[in-house]
Amino acid sequence: MGPMRSALTIFWLGTKELRSVLRDTVMLGLVIYSFSLAILMQAQSSSQEVRNASVGIVDEDRSALSRRIAGAFLPPVFRRPQPLAERDIVPAMNAGRYALVLDIPPNFERDLLDRRPAALQLDIDATAMVQAGLGASYAQQIILEEISGFLARAGRAGPAPVTLASRVAYNPNTETPWFTSVMGIINNVTMLAIILAGAAIVREREHGTLDHLLVMPVRPFEIAMAKVWANGAVILVAVAASVEIVVRRLLHVPIAGSVPLFLTGTAVYLFFATAVGLFLGTLARSMPQLGLLYLLVYLPLAMLSGSNTPLESMPAWLARILQASPTVHYVAFAQAILYRGAGFGVVWPRLVLIALMGGLFLVLALRRFRLAADAAARG
Repeated sequence: MGPMRSALTIFWLGTKELRSVLRDTVMLGLVIYSFSLAILMQAQSSSQEVRNASVGIVDEDRSALSRRIAGAFLPPVFRRPQPLAERDIVPAMNAGRYALVLDIPPNFERDLLDRRPAALQLDIDATAMVQAGLGASYAQQIILEEISGFLARAGRAGPAPVTLASRVAYNPNTETPWFTSVMGIINNVTMLAIILAGAAIVREREHGTLDHLLVMPVRPFEIAMAKVWANGAVILVAVAASVEIVVRRLLHVPIAGSVPLFLTGTAVYLFFATAVGLFLGTLARSMPQLGLLYLLVYLPLAMLSGSNTPLESMPAWLARILQASPTVHYVAFAQAILYRGAGFGVVWPRLVLIALMGGLFLVLALRRFRLAADAAARG
């Protein structure tokens, strides 16, 4: 009878908490915005692909090969190359009119056919970092392919000693929204779970209802778990809607694995994140204090989770320490399921570690609850 009574208490306290969250229009609006417009804007405004890069071309050769090279720069990666005089290269680059300027010298085609050394000049505006890096790489690949094809037709090309075949897995076109949309959802799960759970405690304290709860015949564990499931349920529903509506339908990102398995893992991670929020809520005496504590916790969790930069690019000692971070394991869990189609047998160790860390923070939060309950009883 004891466990059943405790479960019912948790359920009814949770429904009270759920009503409180749904009545808080500001917080509810933040949840809806974070999993809808915020994901769309993050996915579509932070693209790392080259799009519509402006190209100028100085064609001093005026040969079939030079025209072939100019015609190979096609939308949507590049704009149609614009003819340019050599004397105008520096002024045009200084004015920011072109991201790339290709200078084809006189007799370029003839030198290649006669097997004499030939050189091209590619000027790059490096103030646009994506276009300077990827755009220059694309341009070089286009030029080399056109030259190789031209020489092969002319019977002047020798066989290549090595043929390199590249295959891009899981994201064949390397489209940024496929990555940023899912990572945005993951970061927002962490952010909102901590904020909602922490704010629930601070709000109870500011309204004076926390002291009433602590002197009632309910245990701190029941109060904490009610807030965990109620706030976690709101975020879980928002995540499910965001994956289906925003990621799948609006951004057209294919999901390789099981969405129910992803949501199950998200529920486990929400247990950890809401437990952290509860712990911070027991430390903070006001909303401003909670905001400061939140920044100290959330920023390292998000920045060092692997959602922005891979762990392999971090110092080895830091990457080893971060193996204890549940956020790192949640990011790896989500990528394995949604991108690579992994099953439960692959990801269950990460779920166990996340659950254990969530249990640790729940214990810390309960200790703080008990201290507050003792103080309320003495008062």
